[in-house]
Amino acid sequence: MKTARILFILSLVLTYSCNQPEKRPDVNSVWPVEKANEWQLKTGWLSGSNFLPSTASNALEMWQKDTFDPVTIDTELGYARDLGFNIMRVWLNSLVWKDDPEEFKKRVNEYLTISDKHGIGTMFVFFCDCWNENSKTGPQPAPKPGVHNSTWAQDPSCDLRTDTTALYPWLGEYVTDIITTFKNDHRVLVWDLYNEPGNSRHGNESLPLIKNAFRWVRKINPSQPLTIGIYNINLHEINMFCINNSDIITYHNYNDPRQHAVMLKLLKLHGRPMICTEWMARHFDSKFTNVFPMLQRENVGAIGWGLVAGKSNTIYKWGEPIPDGSEPKLWFHDILRPDGSPFDKTEIDSIKAVNSRRKLN
Repeated sequence: MKTARILFILSLVLTYSCNQPEKRPDVNSVWPVEKANEWQLKTGWLSGSNFLPSTASNALEMWQKDTFDPVTIDTELGYARDLGFNIMRVWLNSLVWKDDPEEFKKRVNEYLTISDKHGIGTMFVFFCDCWNENSKTGPQPAPKPGVHNSTWAQDPSCDLRTDTTALYPWLGEYVTDIITTFKNDHRVLVWDLYNEPGNSRHGNESLPLIKNAFRWVRKINPSQPLTIGIYNINLHEINMFCINNSDIITYHNYNDPRQHAVMLKLLKLHGRPMICTEWMARHFDSKFTNVFPMLQRENVGAIGWGLVAGKSNTIYKWGEPIPDGSEPKLWFHDILRPDGSPFDKTEIDSIKAVNSRRKLN
C-alpha cells in the first residue's frame, strides 16, 4: 500500500471518528439519524446524473432567459427516464437570480415540472469552487474545442468574494428566497449547499460561506435534507464541519471499485444515508459495469457525471485537451450523444439492469 493511500485512510478515520471537533453551530437542527434513514426509506435507492442540457456550457447558460432550453431539457430528461434514473443533480446560479429573482424562480419551477413529468427528482446545488474564477451574466464564452469544462464558472464569482460585507447579504437573500419557495416541494429531494468547497486554491477560505449557507437554510427548516459533499481528504476543517452539519452524507469519488470501496465503508460508519454525487471516469476504471452495481448493492445513491455530451466538453479528460475538437476514442464522462445514441451500448445494458433492481428492493 502506497504512503499516500495510508495517509488517505488514516485521514478519513481521524476525521470521521471524532464526534466533537468544535462547537457546532446549529447542530440541534441537524436531522437525527433516524429521520435521515426514514427519508431514505421514502425515496428508495437514487441513481442518476449531474445534469446540464447539452446546449449549455455552464449554469448561467442553462438558466438565463435567452438560453434556457426547456425543449432540450425535456428531451434529455426523457433519455434519463428511459435509462431508469430517478434523480438529477443540477446547479443553480446566484448571478442569474440576482438579475431577476422572480423570472429565475419561474424557470426553476418549469425545470421541476419537466423533471417531475419524467419521474425524476432533483438535487439542487447552490455554490461551487470549481474551474473558471470569474463570471458575469449575458452571452457566455464559446467553449474551447476539446477542452474539458472550459467555460464552467465558480459561484459566487471570485471577483465578488473580496468584499464579503457586500457579498454575503445578497447571497443570504438568494439562498433564503430559493429555499423558502421550494422548501416543501416534493420535486426537490436534496439541497446540496456547496460543490467542492475549497477547490481551485480556495482552501479553508470557503469555510465562512459554508457556515453561512448552513445557517441561512437551517433558519427556514426545509422538508428536504441538507448536505455538502466530501471530495478532498486534505481539507480537514471543511470536511469535519460538512460531515457534522449534513443530514445525509455525500461524497465524490472517481476511483476504481477497490479504492472507492474504502471511502464508502469509512463514511458508512456514520449510519446515515449516503449518495456519491460525482463518480464515473472511464480512464480511472470508474464505470457503469463495476462501480455502479457496487453502489446499488451498498444502497449508496449514485449520481454520475454526466448524461448527454454537449457544450461542457466533459467527454474530454481533465488536462488532456484535443485542440481540433475531434471525438476522443474513450469518452471521459457522459453516456449519450444529443440524439440519444450511446457512447457504449454495453454500458446502457448495465445501467438498465442495475436500475431495474430498484423494484426488487
